[in-house]
Amino acid sequence: MQIRYPFAWIGAAALAAAIAVPLLMTHEEPPAPTAAAQADLFPFVKSLQGTRPDGDIKVAAGDVLVADAQLVDLFDYYLSAVGEKPLDAIRKEIEQELERRLAPNAASEAKRLLGNYIAYKTALVALDKDPQLGGNGLAAIRRRMEKMQEMRTRFFSPAENKGMFGAGDAADMDTLARMEIGQDKSLSEAQKQEKLAALDATMPALLREARAAPLKIVKLEDNAAKMRQQGASEDDIYRMRAAALSPEAAARMAEVDQGEAAWKSRIAAYLAERSKLASADAVAELRNRMFDAIEQKRLPAYEK
Repeated sequence: MQIRYPFAWIGAAALAAAIAVPLLMTHEEPPAPTAAAQADLFPFVKSLQGTRPDGDIKVAAGDVLVADAQLVDLFDYYLSAVGEKPLDAIRKEIEQELERRLAPNAASEAKRLLGNYIAYKTALVALDKDPQLGGNGLAAIRRRMEKMQEMRTRFFSPAENKGMFGAGDAADMDTLARMEIGQDKSLSEAQKQEKLAALDATMPALLREARAAPLKIVKLEDNAAKMRQQGASEDDIYRMRAAALSPEAAARMAEVDQGEAAWKSRIAAYLAERSKLASADAVAELRNRMFDAIEQKRLPAYEK
């Protein structure tokens, strides 16, 4: 299950903001792929170079598409490119990907859901402009979430809605309920703890697992850091991660490590060259030569 941020939508000022969702991906310089992996890397837009499309699309018996959160993940992966590509071009690219992955009947159903999903996300823009849904308080957030869930019924069947959004809704509503308990001044601390314990007791197993996942990753990375300090190889670290998670997850984490190492190497080379330059124009030329526009936004943190 992909870990999602709470309150994926609480407002959208434009279509790009409405259809883009937080993605756990890196924009660092990707590691050089192996020949086998080269075909999987997806250079649809520059910001996605070195990444692979999210979403493990499932098909049930009889070539029936499974409408679940994985399908939404695939849509969101491509739709994160809004601003770099026109929406029509992105939709066409998604449809081609669906045709590549799926048999005709399932692909046709997936394309129908894609059209509904884009229409739904576009409708959120208009919903965001409703003055009755304004405000940043928890009550306003709840109203917007409930209105968003109500709006979905115009675009998706109950089964589609549950499959595609049920887990995310459960996480959002659980988070909101906990925030409301924390801010309820009518409750004593003991009463708050009692209510939070009641939420814990009724939390779905899948949500409990997703909530525990970040802590598990933190512990794994602490362990990896200690292993490196003790002289362990990257292969040792891969095997440790694979045993704790899966070979696929360990491979993805290794790719992130390699990308981060490549990024740090480029930063070190840039800072070394910059120290030799006297003029601002020369520094700007070096920056433009070594980094693209997106990467340059990260440089101030290293130039202090």
